[in-house]
Amino acid sequence: MSSTTSLLVQSMPALLQGAALTVKFAVLSMACGLVAAVGLALMGISHSRPLNWIARVYVSLMRGTPMLVQIFVVYYGLPSVGIALEPTPAGVIALSANVAAYLSESMRGAINGIHRGQWLAAYSLGLSRQQTLRYIIGPQALRIAVPSLSNSLISLIKDTSLVSVITVTELLRSAQEIIAATYQPLPLYLAAAAIYWVLCQALEWVQRWYERRLALPTRH
Repeated sequence: MSSTTSLLVQSMPALLQGAALTVKFAVLSMACGLVAAVGLALMGISHSRPLNWIARVYVSLMRGTPMLVQIFVVYYGLPSVGIALEPTPAGVIALSANVAAYLSESMRGAINGIHRGQWLAAYSLGLSRQQTLRYIIGPQALRIAVPSLSNSLISLIKDTSLVSVITVTELLRSAQEIIAATYQPLPLYLAAAAIYWVLCQALEWVQRWYERRLALPTRH
């Protein structure tokens, strides 16, 4: 067995442990971001100009600044105003805040993509705006937004590597710690890249499978 192969075999448990944390980070950030995105999307389609303005400004700030800067603001900047966070919650908050902006635009676009006639038909049946959104528009918009939401989760898997700068031991940080002890950067960085690729491919497969499920005609 070559030295490189031996190194990878010995390093794999630590890399897989980091990969598990990466997945947990991504799923938790996606869940929190999705909740925030629903609120932002509803603000974006509301008839209130102040709410529209707040949503637009938030989305513009999150999409117009680097995620790395946002992570630094949350972890290193907030302590200056009395809010000190551990690396893990700081990373989740930063990732959730960022992905919420992208998800909200996907959801807002999906909602706006529903034909206006469906709103009018629901109103004619006596449904309120909230009921129309919940029972008529929302489920259809979710089906439209699934590909975009899935793509955001795949991107989030890769973006979790950025939290390594605040000492969160996810996949990239795990590889860096092993490199610091072994001085073998190339095989370990390639191994980390391969694991990221496998994770993204698995999520892409799940996305395609779910899209096919949604495309099947509903049986009555």
